[in-house]
Amino acid sequence: MSRSTQETPIQQDDIIIRPAGNVTGSVRLPGDKSISHRYAMLGGLAEGTTRLRNFSTGADCASTLGAIESLGVVVRRGEAGMVEIEGSKWRASRTPLDCGNSGSTMRMLSGVLAGQPFTSELVGDDSLSRRPMARVIEPLIRMGARIEASAGARPPLRITGRPLQAINYSLPVASAQVKTAILFATLFAQGTTAVEEPVRTRDHGELALQAFGAELDRNANRVTMNGGQKLHAIEAAIPGDISSAAFFLCAAALFPGSNLVLDFVLMNPTRAALLDVLIGMGCRISVVNLEEHHGELVGSVRVEGAELKGTTISGALSAALIDELPVLAAIAPYTADGIEIRDARELRVKESDRIAAVARNLRAMGAIVEEREDGLRVPGNQQLHGAEVDSAGDHRIAMAFAVAALRATGDTLVHGAAAARISYPEFFTALDALVER
Repeated sequence: MSRSTQETPIQQDDIIIRPAGNVTGSVRLPGDKSISHRYAMLGGLAEGTTRLRNFSTGADCASTLGAIESLGVVVRRGEAGMVEIEGSKWRASRTPLDCGNSGSTMRMLSGVLAGQPFTSELVGDDSLSRRPMARVIEPLIRMGARIEASAGARPPLRITGRPLQAINYSLPVASAQVKTAILFATLFAQGTTAVEEPVRTRDHGELALQAFGAELDRNANRVTMNGGQKLHAIEAAIPGDISSAAFFLCAAALFPGSNLVLDFVLMNPTRAALLDVLIGMGCRISVVNLEEHHGELVGSVRVEGAELKGTTISGALSAALIDELPVLAAIAPYTADGIEIRDARELRVKESDRIAAVARNLRAMGAIVEEREDGLRVPGNQQLHGAEVDSAGDHRIAMAFAVAALRATGDTLVHGAAAARISYPEFFTALDALVER
């Protein structure tokens, strides 16, 4: 891996990936993004000072911290991901709340702001400004908030908080962020809110609320919660981001000689489906030192590479793996039987159209790909060659094709690789330290 400009002129945010022999060593990942977002927002509402270790280093979670600071919350940042958050009564920001590239910030913060006695404006970068917000706007309006948006229910959002009422709401499309936004709004609502989802999604919002002292009931895919509950500050170490771990797991899986250990990684059952998928494809994976921290399971993962079989991912599994699907598709050509992904149309409206971006980059590297409206079919037993690929400004696409490039013949130039800073600024340095050539 290098930043040489000897052969191909590249920009500052581009990177060249050279082929590897295997992936070996150990790595400790920055804190999970999903948990970092939720702990930061709830810490800003809770009585007392919340102290968090291993807070996510990504730009998305920095956007959340910046937004709550603008709302009057005192945030102190220390070394090694240390963050202290003093809970307080929120006040109107003098400027629009900049969510950057973070849909998580915009959607979940909307739930809190829906119950505040003031008006807020939430803005984002060009990518976020193209992402539809109707799914979170509709239930919050039903609870009593007034929300204005641009054409197509896109940002910027203007939220005027009002006294909220509880609702019974069935999510038309599974979304942990929308579920969390409704539950956060319930903190300021009268009555008992019930949220039901079509398939089970990540439950970090429920676990975070319980960690901060809220009571709620969970029954299958239904969550009920009384309004008006008070929160209390916590101290916590945030486990390593399993969605970031996915790139290292898949990189190690590509090489039969690999032996990689990831320490203190989130093992939440709603997020760990990738381990089962890789094991089913023939990868050797073990989990040790399993512990519970504030309701979240944490452990160390050892992965040994193998000759990979293929798989089909559909239905509820596609929803559970929505963040990991790009890297699975990127390594699909190297499997024996290929990978088929269905029921994942949600990928079309992420930071980029991830279905189109994956297909385009795989084809640039010489692969045969069938692109479908709701997914992809990538045949196996294909050898990729080095090429110029484009992140489309999307962190998961940049990292996915850095992984695919490790087994390609020849160097690969990833345009827009700096997009990785959205979730994992240290990714390329960490990957380079584990690669043997």
